[in-house]
Amino acid sequence: MIFVTVGTQLPFDRLVAAVDRWAAAHPGRRVLAQVGPSALRPAHIEYQAFLSPAECRERMLAADAIVAHAGMGTILGALEMGRPLLVMPRRAALGEHRNDHQLATARRFAELGSVSAAFDEAELHAKLDTLDRLAARNRIGRYAPGPFIAALRAFIAGEPVADGIPQ
Repeated sequence: MIFVTVGTQLPFDRLVAAVDRWAAAHPGRRVLAQVGPSALRPAHIEYQAFLSPAECRERMLAADAIVAHAGMGTILGALEMGRPLLVMPRRAALGEHRNDHQLATARRFAELGSVSAAFDEAELHAKLDTLDRLAARNRIGRYAPGPFIAALRAFIAGEPVADGIPQ
């Protein structure tokens, strides 16, 4: 099963419509989507506007792969669960967001090898065709590493920190 999520704040009809078109050509693939506050009604995928955080987590854990916007919460959640993730960033020029921070996020996480990224509908379709080969990533911890937390606490408290180590 492929789980598609666009987050809860904004619609991302370009992503949902592209996955819906892909699903029409791949009727044997089950796709479940959380489409957010959208008027779009996909014809070839199962969808809900919103899911509770627990339902979303459950769907992510059950998915063979996750397809999503390049939102940090979704990316970190998928990495925490070790789920294969394909992201397509929202674009400000298309009115999908206020700025292009999702483009930068998708590029950087793709460079790190943490996610697979598609930057337009054609690339998304091509990557959906090879989704079965998308490997699960190494899981990340739910919390930041202890030394980072200690250095952050020291910094906030105004204590000296050298090379990320509280002094």
